[in-house]
Amino acid sequence: MEIQELMPIILIGIILIAIAVLFTFIPVMLWISALAAGVRVSIFTLVGMRLRRVVPARVINPLIKAHKAGLDVDTNQLESHYLAGGNVDRVVNALIAAQRANIELGFERAAAIDLAGRDVLEAVQMSVNPKVIETPFIAGISMDGIEVKAKARITVRANIDRLVGGAGEETVIARVGEGIVSTIGSSTSHSKVLENPDSISHNVLSKGLDAGTAFEILSIDIADIDIGKNIGAMLQTDQAEADKNIAQAKAEERRAMAVAQEQEMLAKVQEMRAKVVEAEADVPLALAEALRSGNMGVMDYMNYKNINADTDMRDSIGKVSKDETDSEE
Repeated sequence: MEIQELMPIILIGIILIAIAVLFTFIPVMLWISALAAGVRVSIFTLVGMRLRRVVPARVINPLIKAHKAGLDVDTNQLESHYLAGGNVDRVVNALIAAQRANIELGFERAAAIDLAGRDVLEAVQMSVNPKVIETPFIAGISMDGIEVKAKARITVRANIDRLVGGAGEETVIARVGEGIVSTIGSSTSHSKVLENPDSISHNVLSKGLDAGTAFEILSIDIADIDIGKNIGAMLQTDQAEADKNIAQAKAEERRAMAVAQEQEMLAKVQEMRAKVVEAEADVPLALAEALRSGNMGVMDYMNYKNINADTDMRDSIGKVSKDETDSEE
């Protein structure tokens, strides 16, 4: 009796568990919400989403939103975009915003933009409300050697057709910076740049810098301009210092060569003096040999001695006269 009494309770529990599992696996409430919004989705479609590991709410809620906005999208498009890793809700919001702003944007292009990693909703909003990009200070050098620094504000509008494959903000800033540098560099003096900063804007805009980017440049305004260093004077100073160092090196080289030549001359003089001393040492031997061989007589030898004595006397007198002259001066 006890088991028979418990059977209805067990049966009711099993039924409740089955209903709970059924409602968990099959989003009945979501199906009812879709029907109430006028979106016809079969219950089997929701079950199929569960089997394909798709969160039904991520597809059905954007589908309801699109249906209320009058967009022509179906479940398969939204589900395929979800399976591809896209943000379905953001794409639908972008489509609604584009429709309200009268911007031509289809689901396939919006999905492609989203899968490319760009915020398609932000792109649509930027198409309606242009964005201002501010560059850092960009330095250029005019022809007179003065550094000029300029900061620009770039007003851009998103180009929906070029969002896929188009370059981003960094490319726009780099191209504008290149244009600013080239414009400053082509100016004859920095004063002309200061007098007409709008010439930078006109020259940069005329180059079509937004080609191949995801944006359309509407205007370029010079927000600030400043004077930097006198690069020309610094280069001339560095060049003069380098020339001075080169001249000093060449002078040192010439001095070293002169010292070497002087040392060489002194070495030659010393060599010649050594030869003279060696020759003078041979004179007594030659005299003795001449006396022994009879080639020279005693009187000849005495005349030789007298000549030497006379020469020594003249040298002594010459030294005394020179010393007296130096003392008088």
